[in-house]
Amino acid sequence: MKVSEIIDQLGLKVVSGGKGLDREISGAYVSDLLSDVMGNAHEGQVWITLQVHQNVMAIASLKDMAAVILVKDLKANENTIHHSNEEQIPILSSSLSTFEIAGKLYALLNGQ
Repeated sequence: MKVSEIIDQLGLKVVSGGKGLDREISGAYVSDLLSDVMGNAHEGQVWITLQVHQNVMAIASLKDMAAVILVKDLKANENTIHHSNEEQIPILSSSLSTFEIAGKLYALLNGQ
């Protein structure tokens, strides 16, 4: 499944990194602890977080993640948006809580 396919199905908004919407999704990772994501997330995963600072994109790029979903309508910092566009890794936004969007994404990726 591509990042572009989950946008409508999950009611997400594209914040930045629109050139990366064709990235393939291999799964998802949920964490707000950057060192946890660095050590345990995998290439192609969608990262669900409430972190909005530019280090999010540094780690998303390092791990070659498919996209980042910000929860609870949180707004990414300008530097974060800039890095998202440079790296072509989409930042998507949801009004849902981490629990809700993770459950919906799990169901979608697993055909439920």
